[in-house]
Formats: sequence, structure tokens, C-alpha cells
Amino acid sequence: MKKLINDPQNVVAESVEGFGWAHADIVAVSFDPDFVSRAGGAVAGKVGLVSGGGSGHEPLHAGFVGVGMLDAAVPGAVFTSPTPDQIAPAIAAANGGAGVLAIVKNYTGDVLNFETAVELAEADDIEVSTVIVNDDVAVLDSLYTAGRRGVAGTVCVEKIAGAAAERGDNLAAVTAVAEHVIANVRTMGVALAACTVPHAGQPSFDLTDDEIEIGIGIHGEPGRRRIPLAPADDITEMLLTPVADDLALAAGDDVLLFVNGMGGTPASELYIVYRQARKLLEARGVRVTRSLVGNYVTSLEMQGASVTVLRLDSELTALWDAPVNTAAMHW
Repeated sequence: MKKLINDPQNVVAESVEGFGWAHADIVAVSFDPDFVSRAGGAVAGKVGLVSGGGSGHEPLHAGFVGVGMLDAAVPGAVFTSPTPDQIAPAIAAANGGAGVLAIVKNYTGDVLNFETAVELAEADDIEVSTVIVNDDVAVLDSLYTAGRRGVAGTVCVEKIAGAAAERGDNLAAVTAVAEHVIANVRTMGVALAACTVPHAGQPSFDLTDDEIEIGIGIHGEPGRRRIPLAPADDITEMLLTPVADDLALAAGDDVLLFVNGMGGTPASELYIVYRQARKLLEARGVRVTRSLVGNYVTSLEMQGASVTVLRLDSELTALWDAPVNTAAMHW
């Protein structure tokens, strides 16, 4: 294992501290308990947004704290849910008096720990609503979930719900927007090579030099099938087809096409995947009106990518286009 780290047990704390120093104009970092919040504190009268999960998926979630997206993010240990005693203070820090929306990826630990933290926050008279992101079409259940996993579609939920909160929507309306995104976004991923969790010191799963895993999860969970390495266009079709079919995309639909890197894939390869995915969508008569390509929901240094499609309407498009200023996304 070769990594730019010191003590494996301190990776998350040291990374978060460096992140806070690098982006002090956007975020503030709290330690003991650990969470990242918006610089300047909660915005009075605005619905707050909180998300979080295991570290190792950077820039998710801390990289999306700022104007137009999240008000707080809670980093757990690598690939491990944050604890309720981290999440509850983050909810309080995001509360500007209009309530808080918790955006939770569908992993058992995240769901249970956020549920407990929400109960603690509600005991302190903070109104909290929760949505569960479950965009991964690869499998119904996994070792980590009951139902579909929450993966790269989480970025779409955080961006669009964040824009709704920023424009002044109330908690019920922001929650409804988030649920609308969840109902219209799907993802599927592939791994070419495994990642190595720092404290484990060895790859999280085994793939031979000529194997890939179709439908991999962002923690290295098994996918739909393991197959021999194939050309990029063939792999992209294996990812895009089940996504499009699950969404029941029809000619004339407008979509956001999001090709996400898992951390160890060059941008040049991600654009090859994007190229073929777009061709396949256009062959169905689907219009790609918005695009996103890059490393947004990673799995440490895993080689691989995921394809996400979000069906758009005029409101979702306007909210996607709304201004955002975070460490990892800004326009």
C-alpha cells in the first residue's frame, strides 16, 4: 500500500482539517464531534440541508457545503457511517429556524444513525425532514443496504434541493423537490480495479488483470456480474441501458447525463464513457440538455466510473442551473 498518509487512524481528521484550511472562505470545521458547516453559520429563515456518510468518497459530502447546496456535512471513518453524536450537532449548526432536511444515502448504518440523530434534534425542537437516496439500479439488496444503494445521484439531490432552499422554499417544498429528484435519477457503476482502505492495508476485493465488475457499489460491494475486460463503448452500454430502462426514458425526454469517476480513472477515459452514453441516449430520442463529468462521488483510488441519468423538467433544470459556490461545485 502506497498512500500519502501519516497514521492510518488519523486520515479523516487530518484530511478534514486540511480541507477546512484550504476552503475557509466557504466552510468551517468543527472537531469533537467532527462535522463541516457553512462559513458564517446557518442562514436565518432558510431551510438547512445536512448530509454525510463514510469518508473515502470525497468530494462527497464536505465538498458540497456552501451557498446553493449543503449547510453541513458529517464525515464518518472511511466507509463507515458517522455517529449520531456527530450528526445531531451538525443538524443544529444547519438550523436557521426554518427546519432542516437530512439527505441520507441508503446504507443501513447511515439510515439508522441519521434516524437517531433526527430524534435528538427534534427533542431540541428542531423540525427535521429526511429523504433517502437510492439511485443505484445494479442490485436490489447488498451487504450494506435494504433496497437500492445511494450513490452518485446524491449529488443531484443535494444540488437541486440546495437551490430550492436557497430561493426560500419552506421545508415541505424542499423535501418535495428532493423526493422528485430521487424518483427521477438512476445510476450504475463499474470497477476496473479495487481500492485500498488505509487501515486495512490491502485491496477491498480481488479482480484479475482482465476482469471488471459491472454494478459495483461505492464501497466495493459486489455488482451484477464479473466479466472479462471489454472496450469502453461496450462497458458504457452495459451501464447506460439498465439506467435508461429503469427510468423508462422516452423519446423527447430531457435529461442530465452525469459520468462520475471513482477516484482512479483519468478524465480522458470519463469523456470516452460520456461520449458513448450520450450517443446511446440520443439514439433513443432522449435530449441531453445538461452534463456533468468528473470525480464527484469517489471510492478512494478505485479505478472505475458510474453513469447517472436524471430526467429533467423545467423546474429541475432551473434549480440545477441556479448559482452554487462550494469547494467541489461552483457556477
